[in-house]
Amino acid sequence: MKLRIALTASCALLAMPVAAQEADPIAQVEAQKARTERVAKEIWQFAELGYLETKSSALLVEELQEAGFDIRPGVAGIPTAFVAEWGRGGPVIGLLAEFDALPGINQSTAPTRDPVEGKHAGHACGHNLFGAGSLSAAIAIRNWLEATGTPGRVRLYGTPAEEGGSGKVYMARAGLFDDADFVIDWHPADRNSATSRMSLANRSGKFRFRGVSAHAAGAPERGRSALDGVEAMNMMVNMMREHTTMDTRIHYVITEGGAAPNVVPDFAEVFYYVRHSDADEVRALWPRLEAAAKGAAMGTGTEVDWEIIHGNNPTLPLESLQRMMTAKLEQLDPLQYTAEELAWADTIRESFGEDAPAQASAYEVQPWMVQTGYGSTDVGDVSRAVPTVSVRTAAWVPGTAAHSWQAVAASGHSYGAKGAQHAAKAMILAAVELYTNPQLRETARAEFEAALGADYVYESLLGDRAPPLDYRK
Repeated sequence: MKLRIALTASCALLAMPVAAQEADPIAQVEAQKARTERVAKEIWQFAELGYLETKSSALLVEELQEAGFDIRPGVAGIPTAFVAEWGRGGPVIGLLAEFDALPGINQSTAPTRDPVEGKHAGHACGHNLFGAGSLSAAIAIRNWLEATGTPGRVRLYGTPAEEGGSGKVYMARAGLFDDADFVIDWHPADRNSATSRMSLANRSGKFRFRGVSAHAAGAPERGRSALDGVEAMNMMVNMMREHTTMDTRIHYVITEGGAAPNVVPDFAEVFYYVRHSDADEVRALWPRLEAAAKGAAMGTGTEVDWEIIHGNNPTLPLESLQRMMTAKLEQLDPLQYTAEELAWADTIRESFGEDAPAQASAYEVQPWMVQTGYGSTDVGDVSRAVPTVSVRTAAWVPGTAAHSWQAVAASGHSYGAKGAQHAAKAMILAAVELYTNPQLRETARAEFEAALGADYVYESLLGDRAPPLDYRK
């Protein structure tokens, strides 16, 4: 496949009459290119953690206000969540915008490992691109609606804390998606795809053990180690893995275990995730973790309590919408890069070893198929409130894993911004199809209702807890 290098569609757009540009969805997204790059870079530099994304959220709101959107800030009891809307009549189409970073990883935009001193978080999942791309798509859709006189409303949902905070779940629980007709979602990836991907349900919780401190050598008999409680729980849960179903995923990290070996720790904490393709299986597994925690506390003479931090239902992909989105991806011109961007990508690729995928896969669209992904996302709860269509675009160098330094580097680079622009183009084409194709809307709605079933009642995996606004502090 011949690689195409960085001659964009801008020349063709300049030759197009103004009225035609305004009615052309792709031209509307091209007009947002500078905004996409600027906003993505600013949010990448902020690198704010879940529920703490004050600058990132404010930046998106400011851009939307300038574009004439009405803003509802601080929705669902979350200061950084918002809903922005423009238009009247017609279908209501929402877009999701994430903007939280991940703790414990950072990287400059260099194509070799280059941590930034003093920075404790990074956009290793590309949510800066997610927020910027959705912003540009929403504004482009707003402009297209106005230029063409098409009845309809476009709504951008500012959704914080996807990474373990389940921001969208609280928004779904608050009914913020109930009056939307459709939602469009995207995510950065290392290739272009709109497969029907079902994620895993998951629930997480922090188990906190409390014991009695003492001198570990001088008076060990007087101590009761909270860390012993954590380790005993971990041992029992690890044995439990042998007796779970194949789709089960359980993982944990000790977030606090003491500060000095010669002090028996009187507090220790372990943070657990439980995942499965069936939400009911997650519900069944969770009491077994609680029982292990209780047994560990009894056996070590400590006390334990726990807090559910987040929980997501599996995504509900709809074939009619995912096939439509695949077709929209196929309509787009392939991504184009400068020689400098390709050289940068080549250096990134060297870090993957000899089996790294070729750059050519960034230009291709993966065929539609049904897949089960082994990650989890709070988009699952949105997809069970309203018909939702998702797309992934090549914002990272082929072969890049999410939550890696390579993903951080690409998410702050012009390479990644081009992937966000590509997503915005796919989203506006999908939105135009939904606004103008009543048969598709009817088919997708019928598929959605059939998939849920007549007796379906939404239930979050969070219970009735309030948003954990301090879970990243």
